[in-house]
Amino acid sequence: MRAIKEARKYIERKPDDARAKTLSRLVLALESEADFPIADLYKLDLARFKLALEILDEWRLDRHYASKAKLFDVSLQLAVLGPVESTATDDAASKGAGESADKPGKPPKDK
Repeated sequence: MRAIKEARKYIERKPDDARAKTLSRLVLALESEADFPIADLYKLDLARFKLALEILDEWRLDRHYASKAKLFDVSLQLAVLGPVESTATDDAASKGAGESADKPGKPPKDK
């Protein structure tokens, strides 16, 4: 988290600086999963360019750990409480996976 913290401090110190604005837009794009023009990174000086690359690296690592935490949470719920309640989307997906291509309303064909 060193680069993310360093970027935050840099943006707070120089909010009107073009490089700070570029780093800020990069972070917003990462968080919202929006497009970010990579050419904007090449306009940064070498130190800020390296910082941007470190932010990308830390962001990717952080997302990996967040996914593991969610998996652990669901696994723990299953172990302690029993099956986790599924959402309507999960129910529809599981029904769709097991149904035949018959029209709705018709009973499925015997196998």
